[in-house]
Amino acid sequence: MTITHLVTHSGGFHADELLSSVILTRLFPQAELVRSRDETWITPAPSKIIYDVGRNYDASAQIFDHHQRPNPLREDGQPYSSFGLIWAQYGRDYLAAMDVPDTMVEDVFASFDKNFVLPIDLLDNGAVAPSVAGPLSGLTLPVLLESLKPVFDDRSPTADDDAFRSALPIARAFVEARIQNVVAKYRAEAMVRDAIEKAGASKVLELPMGMPYRSAVEKAGADHLLFVIHPRDDDWAINGIKLSGDTFDQRADLPAAWAGLTDEALELASGIKGAKFCHNARFIAVANSYEAIQKMAAVAVTEAEKTAGL
Repeated sequence: MTITHLVTHSGGFHADELLSSVILTRLFPQAELVRSRDETWITPAPSKIIYDVGRNYDASAQIFDHHQRPNPLREDGQPYSSFGLIWAQYGRDYLAAMDVPDTMVEDVFASFDKNFVLPIDLLDNGAVAPSVAGPLSGLTLPVLLESLKPVFDDRSPTADDDAFRSALPIARAFVEARIQNVVAKYRAEAMVRDAIEKAGASKVLELPMGMPYRSAVEKAGADHLLFVIHPRDDDWAINGIKLSGDTFDQRADLPAAWAGLTDEALELASGIKGAKFCHNARFIAVANSYEAIQKMAAVAVTEAEKTAGL
């Protein structure tokens, strides 16, 4: 039967039902979005999808609440919010609607679930405290989305619904941008694997453009690589390779003598004509030609090996 209504609760909103609405309104664009706690609306029917309200979870009946006891749990025992339940049921269809290649759907589904959906689920259920984000706790996505709710003294009878509908395209932008980035990461991995094969024993990986590369380098077991070079618009860059996704530490830093220098000063310090810039933190440097960046890479490798005592 055709889905004619998407039903979630009225009143103030949270990230989980807002993000659930992003998924459902794309898959069922002709359905009316209804925010209500009225028993008539939150009673299951073949033409409705009900979420974050209704005190029941039954995918076959198209009702996806998580506030009841016992609450729905993932296989590992972690709690679902309505977003996790909706993603589990409709996420693959959503990815197909976004034209994610069939060969990538399962990987993208799992990556997005782990790194985007699960944190929303945990925060919504109080399974982790916002304080785990430290000084950034006020800038997490759930907090930012909920900051779009009306202020306490906005007494308009439609304030909550108006704010929810205004927040929906903002939430959609975050979801779709994140998925596009995950898909791009998998596309990049194939390109990086090819480049690693071409690099052989070289400690410098040459890529055809700037792209995510760290995870592909790790998966390939290319532990010998120290730096990456690639063209930019009108110049070339050399980058370090971070040890992990949650640190700024690198396998090797660019030479200390280059730190924070530009143009003539960098040319003098490096002895390389065409050297243009080196970041003070020594994770990126730029040159005006391929020949110059190759020379910078060679010096960087030599200095890194000397520092490591190789």
